[in-house]
Amino acid sequence: MREGGVDLIPSKRSRGGWATHGVRLTYLRLRSAIGLAPLRIPVSLIVLTGAAWALMLHHAISMSEPMGWDGAMGVEMSDANFTLGGLGIFLAVWTVMMGAMMLPSAAPMILTFAAAQARRDRNVAVPTWMFVAGYILVWGYAGVVVFVFVHAGKDLVDRLAWLESRAWASLALGVPLTLAGLYQFTPLKRLCLRHCRSPLAFVNRHWRDGWEGAVEMGCRHGLYCLGCCWALFSVMVATAGMMHFVWMLLMTLVVFAEKVLPHGLRISVAVALGLIALGLLVGTGAVQLAG
Repeated sequence: MREGGVDLIPSKRSRGGWATHGVRLTYLRLRSAIGLAPLRIPVSLIVLTGAAWALMLHHAISMSEPMGWDGAMGVEMSDANFTLGGLGIFLAVWTVMMGAMMLPSAAPMILTFAAAQARRDRNVAVPTWMFVAGYILVWGYAGVVVFVFVHAGKDLVDRLAWLESRAWASLALGVPLTLAGLYQFTPLKRLCLRHCRSPLAFVNRHWRDGWEGAVEMGCRHGLYCLGCCWALFSVMVATAGMMHFVWMLLMTLVVFAEKVLPHGLRISVAVALGLIALGLLVGTGAVQLAG
């Protein structure tokens, strides 16, 4: 399938050329998706993402310390007791964080969906935002898992005093870093990353009509995205206590580079090697990371 002289759904031959002419193909395909989508969709995405980052930055500035366990997120977590109300507080903050961090890398997929919807129906906005809602819903479920994990870990540390020792703290940071690096080489990571990097092929393969179909497609893409990024987020949780602003920005850039930039697969390998090396250094105590 071609649009403006560009293979919108790449053949085997065009996929082979991806490595050689990656910059040009990425730019042309993304430009095609944006050009076919109604202007209000990319504008709304920019506004929504900017608003989410503004809220996160407001948290960082309004607190006297960085957004770690003792900063803004520390306040949120201390208020977010292990109750339904506490879960609600946590998920509200988590959803804003996901919007800030994940919408930039999900934008090509969202715009491609909007462009495909525009070819089928004049009603583009509602199905597109239902797609986004399904995508965010997957990350919301992931937030529930993180909420339980964080409280379980906190209770374990409170009960076992030896877990607060410096040697254990170094190991507790080094292991997630190393495992996250190793996960980058797994078949599941590679599969999910390929799907996330191929929005046109994803839309062509998984298209569903109607609002319910849009939600289903959003959830499906969210699952691929979760499979691609969960290990990177575990690093952020382990090293920064959830919402350190600098770590948020760093992980956003890494995820965006992996999914959108032409040589994302090579970037993924470089990130893996960096995480493994850092994990070994931290785990042995040679390097210390501030939380």
